[in-house]
Amino acid sequence: MPDSIAQQISKLRQQIQKYNYNYYTLDSPSITDAEYDRQIKLLRELEARHPEFASSDSPSQSVGGKVLEAFSKVQHELPMLSLGNVYSASELHDFIERITKRLEHATELDFCVEPKLDGLAISLLYEQGKLVQAATRGDGSVGEDVTHNVKTIQNIPQTLSGSDFPARLEVRGEVVMPIADFIRFNQQAISEGNKGFVNPRNAAAGSLRQLDATITAQRPLAFYSYGIGIVEQGQLADSHYQRLQQLKKWGLPLTNEISLETGAEGCLNAYQKLRQQRANLPYEIDGIVYKVDNIMLQERLGFVARAPRWATAHKFPAQEEQTKLLDVEFQVGRTGAITPVAILEPVFVGGVTVSRASLHNADEIARLNLKIGDTVIIRRAADVIPQIVQALPNSGVSSEIIFPTTCPICSSEIERLENESIARCTGGLYCAAQRKEAIRYFASRKAMNIDGLGVKVVEQLVDAQLINTPADLFNLTAEQLIPLERMGQKKADNLIQAIAHCKQTHFAKFLLALGIREVGEATAKNLAEHFLTLEALQKANKEALQEVDDVGEVVAQHIVTFFRQPHNQTVIQALLAAGIHWPDMPAKTTQAHTLSGKTFVLTGSLTHMSRNEAKQALQALGAKVSSSVSKKTDYVIAGKDAGSKLNKAEALGIEVLNEEAFLNLLNHA
Repeated sequence: MPDSIAQQISKLRQQIQKYNYNYYTLDSPSITDAEYDRQIKLLRELEARHPEFASSDSPSQSVGGKVLEAFSKVQHELPMLSLGNVYSASELHDFIERITKRLEHATELDFCVEPKLDGLAISLLYEQGKLVQAATRGDGSVGEDVTHNVKTIQNIPQTLSGSDFPARLEVRGEVVMPIADFIRFNQQAISEGNKGFVNPRNAAAGSLRQLDATITAQRPLAFYSYGIGIVEQGQLADSHYQRLQQLKKWGLPLTNEISLETGAEGCLNAYQKLRQQRANLPYEIDGIVYKVDNIMLQERLGFVARAPRWATAHKFPAQEEQTKLLDVEFQVGRTGAITPVAILEPVFVGGVTVSRASLHNADEIARLNLKIGDTVIIRRAADVIPQIVQALPNSGVSSEIIFPTTCPICSSEIERLENESIARCTGGLYCAAQRKEAIRYFASRKAMNIDGLGVKVVEQLVDAQLINTPADLFNLTAEQLIPLERMGQKKADNLIQAIAHCKQTHFAKFLLALGIREVGEATAKNLAEHFLTLEALQKANKEALQEVDDVGEVVAQHIVTFFRQPHNQTVIQALLAAGIHWPDMPAKTTQAHTLSGKTFVLTGSLTHMSRNEAKQALQALGAKVSSSVSKKTDYVIAGKDAGSKLNKAEALGIEVLNEEAFLNLLNHA
């Protein structure tokens, strides 16, 4: 259901924002780059599949972390973006094929190939050859002014060499702490009774972002250039590689491993060479970066939300060890997702002993061709979540992994649609693993709107075994509530009254409260208006359901499966027996409206009315308001800060109305 997806996206965003804060602001990473990359990738995939939950403040649309209040802020004239990632030769081939098609380029592309330094990204601004400003990347748009600290780094020139440099030149690169210096610094710190840094990247970031520049001056930092930002009144080469050589001529340091390669084969050869050299390099790297060398082609390729299309990073694999898969357990998440978990023969990898690893879903098991008893390669290298990456040929006894067809918690059907990777328990109203989420959603403002029944109260009620399903709410007494944390007599009485008050509701709100997967507010309203009664809806088959606006084959299947579960039916009957009721739905009229048959999607914020007021105005004129853009959409109304829905509308050629055009439409309808 949409709320389940929304909760998953929200949780991911919160986690990633926390990781960003730890990494960029506190210089204290809580997960590895590999795990962070996976979570960002999952978030982007979820947002791409569910554009109705897109948000301009999502960490998938940003680059780094918040600027520390102690530092002055610097607005980057050109955003400092991050890079997309590839993890295999096939993904690199896909990347090159994708940009080659976009460019309609007949010959193999040349790439500037560079080591991916593991440090802190910095912007250096030179005016008339003098270093006038240094700033961290920050969130990509706004960084921290660290000019005084950067001027203490020995290999950063205060004045450029030569005379042919631009009048205004922004150099971008990475500040690192070389490995040998890091080891010496940590040894000295520990011998003096101080705490050492976790890794060289953490040491570089923490050293550069000192409020006292004299402390930074004592730290063994180094800088290496990798690109150019703002340029004014100057002539630069039309090759990325040659531009880096220009920087070197002007006195800016480069790594020794930069090379110019042709096509995927050249890039992969450079990758293998650098991977072999990695242990002997003077600085930490976690991969290699490929950049289209031709600047004109870079400009044609442009950028996506947070990264250039013309560059990508090829990450090195994490540390790996072999072990044995002993068994597979199946866990049920709070949104009903069924996750297989590998039970492993304990193995020491990445600094810890690993005995369990997530297998994610049935597709992952099939992709790995995994069987119980197999010898497997487990990857960790300080990752938070260990991962099985390969099953090795096994001469011993092995057995198939049987994915359950019913929930291991409540025995309801497990549903997995053809094009979906995640299987889910369909007993949402009853399943013990989902009960907190189901009850919270049932009581939410857009559903039954039970004031005072927040997340904390729901958790306490479930943990105290006072409620197991939403129907149990209606059997609660004030005496049972009073012992709860921060409750008291008055709050208990108010909550009991709110529960009683919610019994008088509307059919659409009741449907929404049931938490049927992908049945949101608009779909619930359409179902209520179409079927008029709960009995009629429960009897409807997939074909009948698909006659409803906004209900396709997938949603229809979710609805049929939900009502087919005996546990769900039991809870529904208990809710009705508790006194939940709603007015009879009026039969549809055939009265013609100005916008009848037209489908609108609202995105962004409006200044003259709220989104809800705009929605009501459209519906009053017979229009249908959808939450997502599709080929069936007639108009998209785009307010301020419109996001991915606007992009999708433009891609599909759907007419877009700004707020002025929308108001004009309403006034003349």
